[in-house]
Amino acid sequence: MVWQLTDDPTLFPDPRYGEDDGLIAVGGDLSIERLTVAYSHGIFPWYGFKENKEILWWCPLDRFVIFPSEIHISHSMRQLLRKGTYSTTINEAFDQVIAHCSTNNSRHTQQGAWLGSDMIRAYTEMYRLGLAASVEVWDQQHQLVGGLYGVNIGYSFFGESMFSEAPSASKVALIALAERLKPFGGLIDCQFETPHLKSMGGRHITYEEYMRIISPQ
Repeated sequence: MVWQLTDDPTLFPDPRYGEDDGLIAVGGDLSIERLTVAYSHGIFPWYGFKENKEILWWCPLDRFVIFPSEIHISHSMRQLLRKGTYSTTINEAFDQVIAHCSTNNSRHTQQGAWLGSDMIRAYTEMYRLGLAASVEVWDQQHQLVGGLYGVNIGYSFFGESMFSEAPSASKVALIALAERLKPFGGLIDCQFETPHLKSMGGRHITYEEYMRIISPQ
């Protein structure tokens, strides 16, 4: 079942009664309050802004995550990291990272493109309030060649998008994020499984386990 959201930004349906693919609600807005409540329950907006007039809200019950302590770094990646080909920073170029995530490989012109101006404004405001973060990857000429951004609440990070304009740059960003989060526990929410993320240690957990981790009592 899919619910129509009301004007109250704190009200979301129980994800356990949503569609099998994780769709639980439509409508609402991208206000900071609504987004904060959503992510605190594992809910996130994802919709093709060219095709949909209303926001679609998702919460898969089969969660695909990476635990920072389980990040898999292949032998070739370890060699790349030792070479010093790239350097990484955190929260030094959020605006650039989200812009690259939107336009990399002409994503914004394709059917189903989801990172439009409304989403960019919303996550940029979350960043201004300390609720979102970015990881930047720079080459030896200090050119931005990769990165990722997402929402950070508590000790968990909810990944939204990443980009790479140089070999393995997005992997470098993910490794840097995991290393930063290791001392705090929590998880990296990948939202959906991809071969790229699975190769780096991603695995499935239940929604119940997910909620125990992101909202410890």
